[in-house]
Amino acid sequence: MTSNAASFLSLVNSPVKFRLFLFSRLPAAYISGVRVRYADETKCVVTVPFKWLSQNPFKSTYFACLSMAAEMSTGVLALAHIYKRNPPVSMLVLEVKGNFMKKAVGRTTFTCEDGPLIRQTIEDAINSKESRTVTAGSVGKDSDGNPVAEFSITWGFKVKS
Repeated sequence: MTSNAASFLSLVNSPVKFRLFLFSRLPAAYISGVRVRYADETKCVVTVPFKWLSQNPFKSTYFACLSMAAEMSTGVLALAHIYKRNPPVSMLVLEVKGNFMKKAVGRTTFTCEDGPLIRQTIEDAINSKESRTVTAGSVGKDSDGNPVAEFSITWGFKVKS
């Protein structure tokens, strides 16, 4: 792991520092209760609670809040690998696909284990000096371990000029 990735992951794994980041940069995620529970260079675990600010009229977690948590579980891995890179690399969500299996009526935990794939795609973008894309998966489960939703997030990476 690079020292930049380790530095970023130490910020992410600090509840206070990361909540301040969410509050200032992603207020919707902060307000809805999205939280990173664990992150290393290969895996990220993010939760979203079922509460008044994250619910829909059908008494379950709103799909947009589930999407935020799934995206964050993949995005944190990407950010870890581009944090303070030289040359700098930009990232952008290009596509989001979701599949919902059951109502999310409690805390939903999203896990992405595609860190090595994301890192390799970023390295390919840097080495080729061309845009590269990667599709990372994130699975959301309820407290009993039952799948609630699965997401595929396609990220684009490009060396900044």
